[in-house]
Amino acid sequence: MYSLFKVLFLLLLASSGYAQQIAGKWIGEIRIQKSPLTIVFNILETPEGLQTEMDSPDQGVTGITASTSYFRGDSLCIEISALGIHYNGRMEGKNHITGEFSQGGQKFILNLSKSESLEKKINRPQEPKRPFPYLEEEVSFVNKVDNIVLKGTLTLPTGRNKHPAVVLISGSGPQNRNEEILNHKPFLVIADYLTRNGIAVLRFDDRGFAESEGIHGNANSSDFSNDAEAAFHFLSIRPEIDPLNIGLIGHSEGGLIAPMIASRNEQVKFIVLLAGTGIRGDQLILLQSELIGRVSGTSENDLAKSKLLAQGAFEIVANATSNTLLKIDLRKYFNGVDSTKAEIPSGLSYAQLVEQYVSTFSSPWMTYFLTYDPKLALEKVKCPVLALNGERDLQVPPKINLEAIELALLRGGNLESKTIEFPNLNHLFQECRTGAPSEYGELEQTIAPFVLEALTNWIHEKIK
Repeated sequence: MYSLFKVLFLLLLASSGYAQQIAGKWIGEIRIQKSPLTIVFNILETPEGLQTEMDSPDQGVTGITASTSYFRGDSLCIEISALGIHYNGRMEGKNHITGEFSQGGQKFILNLSKSESLEKKINRPQEPKRPFPYLEEEVSFVNKVDNIVLKGTLTLPTGRNKHPAVVLISGSGPQNRNEEILNHKPFLVIADYLTRNGIAVLRFDDRGFAESEGIHGNANSSDFSNDAEAAFHFLSIRPEIDPLNIGLIGHSEGGLIAPMIASRNEQVKFIVLLAGTGIRGDQLILLQSELIGRVSGTSENDLAKSKLLAQGAFEIVANATSNTLLKIDLRKYFNGVDSTKAEIPSGLSYAQLVEQYVSTFSSPWMTYFLTYDPKLALEKVKCPVLALNGERDLQVPPKINLEAIELALLRGGNLESKTIEFPNLNHLFQECRTGAPSEYGELEQTIAPFVLEALTNWIHEKIK
């Protein structure tokens, strides 16, 4: 569930001597599991130093600020501590920077060229085009728990009747209202399909991302549940919406969040879990790492070593009594690993790599997710539940998670649940070959049409 696809950034460079050389438009690509993600840096010289705005055309996002950045000699260094992101580059001539991007111990080559076009022609046949046969409204609402304003899009079927409605809840990592990933916009496709079929849809930007307020890196799944519940309350007071027929649809981590809300809010009419989790976070990450590593060609020996290393870190997180002590214990743990056998990204020392691991494993999101058991909320959910998964989902493996979800619901006395494992589908519900994340961007399909149909038909059954 912890995904490196949903990495979004804006960079603010405070630099010296090479302003005239580095000012301008820089373009490059990160290759994530063999799929490209275009990065554009628009660097300006100001009296206060260099300022950079980053565009991610593939994700439709601008505007996230770096915590630390500088340009010294020929070296460009950028850190976005809230997301655990580091970029180190070296200028080679006036029009080229070679560098490496890293997050959470993972590394990606990011070379930048000045004023060079990298536009790609990518076909996404399911993406709807205006004009739409329904109403579309830009909206904002307040999470009163944390006092932040969230912004999104509400789509409404035509007609004067009060409509049933759903809130879409995105997966992990900072995401915009369309849950954009590798040129796919799954929430846009889902919202369009449901609204054409008489169901209003509210989708919104994650806190601290795109147009929503807040700090994403300081929040965990429980905090995000407050955001989604605020969206639910916003719908319930809209005159066009039937307050007795509002449900939640969560994808990936959103499928963990939806039961949190339904377990404490009896007004929720139904919930749909799209690749939602049923097992504890630490178990899930170990399992997904093994499956993705195997399909990517990692040796069984290396998989076993990685699993042991991760289990040790997870145990430290589970037993931590404070974040300060957690960081100390994690630092000691990773420094105890034989650094001569570690794969260290170029430009980083082992000590810097350790600090990246410490930052990732001690983040608010990770510490919460690793120790949270979804069954705690699922056992309290009384409304109807539809849990869908793909047979080839390597991020939230279907059998173990669907079985855990169904068992937890039954244990709580909920007999209005249904689980479906669709053949040949991956984590995004695309028809695929292997299920590897490397395929996500290569596939033209955003979400299998029969999933949209099954989802819509089930909702109509529950709102009659």
